[in-house]
Amino acid sequence: MKYHAKKKALVLLADGTIFYGKAIGNKEGTAVGEVCFNTGMTGYQEIFTDPSYYGQLMVATNAHIGNYGANLDEVESDSIKIAGLIVKNFSYEYSRPDADMSLLEFLDKNNLFAISDVDTRALVSYIRDNGAMNALISTRVDELDALKEELKKVPSMEGLELASKVSAKEPYYFGEEDAKIKISALDIGIKKNILRNLAKRGAYVKVFPYNTPFKELEAWNPDGYFISNGPGDPEPLTDAIATAKEMIESNKPLFGICLGHQVLALANGVSTYKMHNGHRGINHPILNLVTGKGEITSQNHGFAINREETEANPDLEITHMHLNDNTVAGIKMKDKEVFSVQYHPEASPGPHDADYLFDQFFEAIETGRN
Repeated sequence: MKYHAKKKALVLLADGTIFYGKAIGNKEGTAVGEVCFNTGMTGYQEIFTDPSYYGQLMVATNAHIGNYGANLDEVESDSIKIAGLIVKNFSYEYSRPDADMSLLEFLDKNNLFAISDVDTRALVSYIRDNGAMNALISTRVDELDALKEELKKVPSMEGLELASKVSAKEPYYFGEEDAKIKISALDIGIKKNILRNLAKRGAYVKVFPYNTPFKELEAWNPDGYFISNGPGDPEPLTDAIATAKEMIESNKPLFGICLGHQVLALANGVSTYKMHNGHRGINHPILNLVTGKGEITSQNHGFAINREETEANPDLEITHMHLNDNTVAGIKMKDKEVFSVQYHPEASPGPHDADYLFDQFFEAIETGRN
């Protein structure tokens, strides 16, 4: 095993709290963003490439990261989307036979700055108690005053529109052209595995940029509409909210995931709010209020929809509830085939308890066509 010299590094939180560590790969650098943590025991590559994490410093709670390398097929977008990485133990070597490269090579390829040897248990405990906040990681450990000034300039995630940073620039297609079902998808940060799940069920998907007017999605004459996951605060997405309203009025089936769930709520007059800490991991317990069954789910969000306003809305029904904090995890419209969830039924790796939601969407499409 090769010895790796490591430069000193630190994590600086917005309230001035500091945690020390070492730079991965002996690099020098600085990265800023909102600090958050994911409790998944596996799936680090999918986490790093998930567009929903754009602009965030990711703390991995699993003690060992990098031990199974990186496989170029196991990505959720075309590049790493997190702003920086914070881990306890980083594995420079890997043992997985079908890995294409080490995780260090994958990070280098994507020019991501990361640090290790941080007491991540203490850091996560602090974030849980004090809430999500902006942070900075850097090797400039002797320039604290300058770093604090840089950190003050980082915008808050609340009110921040980020979908434009990760959305497609031009429409594109996914799936088999001769598929029987056509779906127009609004990309506000879509994951590749969502598209795979739609395509494997027999859909040809046309993916549109985040600010596409409804008439362009409608012009493709789809059988149903989809609104994707994505990063940032949903309330600034005025174009997407307006498009969602017209999708609803079209009376065609509509499915939303995560940020798409929040956009659908806003389109129905329900507000959203920033959570003290978001839900990020692959073991979140959900209660399906329609079936009475529990589901273990993959989640990644820092905003949620207002429960009281949802309950008071005559057009909406709460279908799923998070069992840890009773936040709204799913809604549907009472008189339309319009529904959404706050979690990720396409999770991979992760639990597949919520696969049925894609089937539910396709059943609604088939019913509408017939």
